[in-house]
Amino acid sequence: MPKDLSIIIVNYNSTKLILDCLDTVFANTNSISFEVIVVDNDSREPGEAMIRSKYPEVKWIQMGYNAGFARANNAGIKSSQSSTILLLNPDTLATDESIGNCCRLLNTSEYVAAGVQLRNPDMTAQISGHHFMKGGLNILLPIPYWGNFLRWIAFKFGTRVPNIPVAKTIEDVDWISGAFLMVKKDVLDQSGLMDEDFFLYAEEVEWCSRIRKYGKLCIFGDLGIIHLQGEAINKDQNSSDKGYYGLFDKKSRQLILSNHLRVRKQYGIGWFLFDLLNYSWGVFVFGVLGFFESIFRLRNPLKHLADTFSFARNVATVWILAPAIIRNKPHFYKVM
Repeated sequence: MPKDLSIIIVNYNSTKLILDCLDTVFANTNSISFEVIVVDNDSREPGEAMIRSKYPEVKWIQMGYNAGFARANNAGIKSSQSSTILLLNPDTLATDESIGNCCRLLNTSEYVAAGVQLRNPDMTAQISGHHFMKGGLNILLPIPYWGNFLRWIAFKFGTRVPNIPVAKTIEDVDWISGAFLMVKKDVLDQSGLMDEDFFLYAEEVEWCSRIRKYGKLCIFGDLGIIHLQGEAINKDQNSSDKGYYGLFDKKSRQLILSNHLRVRKQYGIGWFLFDLLNYSWGVFVFGVLGFFESIFRLRNPLKHLADTFSFARNVATVWILAPAIIRNKPHFYKVM
C-alpha cells in the first residue's frame, strides 16, 4: 500500500550518521506513513547489513559506483511508491514531528516543494531558503577581496540579499537546501528529475529552478530539523570547511565547478563566461593583495602562495572543462 511519504537518503560511508538520523526519524514521525529508501554510492563500509539489521523495512539501492547526489536521488525517486518525496541528508536529526507536519502542510497547500528551518545542534538557524540572483552572481561573493568589493557594490545599488537567514512562518523562496527538500512527485512529470551531469553541489539549485516554473516553493519556518552541515563529505575529503564557500581543497574544486555548471544551465553561456572571468581575476587579486597583507601582518607569505596556487588550480579545472560545459551535452562533472 502506498505511503504518505518516501524519504530518500544517499549513503557514502555515512552508516553511523544514517543510523542516528533514522533513530530520530522513526521515533518522531508518527502522524504519517512513510518509507525509507537508502541509495548507496558504493560505500566501503558494511552499511546495508548494519542499517537493515536495525531497520529491516528500509529499502536499499546499490548504485555500484560513486554516482553523486543527483544520480543517486534520481534512483531513489524512481523506486519510490509515494506521491510525495523527501530528499534528506544523512547528517540530519529529526527532533520532533516536523517531517510529518511538513508533508501534511505541503499536500494541503498550493506549493509544489517545501523545506523547513535547518538548525545547528545548538538550535541556532542555518540558511535554509534562497532567492536567485541574476546570472548566479552570488557565487562570486566567496572570492577573497574581489568578492567583498562586489558585495559592497551590490549593497550600494540596493540589491536584495539572496539568502534567508531565518524563515518566517511561511517564506516563499526560489530554491531550497538539498539537506531537506520535499517535493510533490507529480510536478516532476513536468520539471524532470535532477540533472545527472552534476556529481555534487548546486544540483538542487538547478532542479528548483525548473520545479519553480510549475509552482511555488517555500520554507515552513515553524518547522525545523537539525543539520550537522557537511559531516559526511568533510570526513571523506578530510576537509574542515563546514559551509559551501571553500576555494582551496578538492571539495572546493568540485564546488566551484558545479556552481559554474549550474550558471551555464540556468542562465546561459554569457553569464557562465562572465562568472568564470571574475573568478580568474579573483585569483590574481587574491595572489597580489594577500601576499602584501601577509607581509604587513607578519604572516608567512609562502603559505599564502600555496593557497593562491590551489585556488588557481581549482579555477583552471573549470577552464579545462569549459568547452564541454558550453556545449551542454551530457557529461558527468566529477572532479573529487
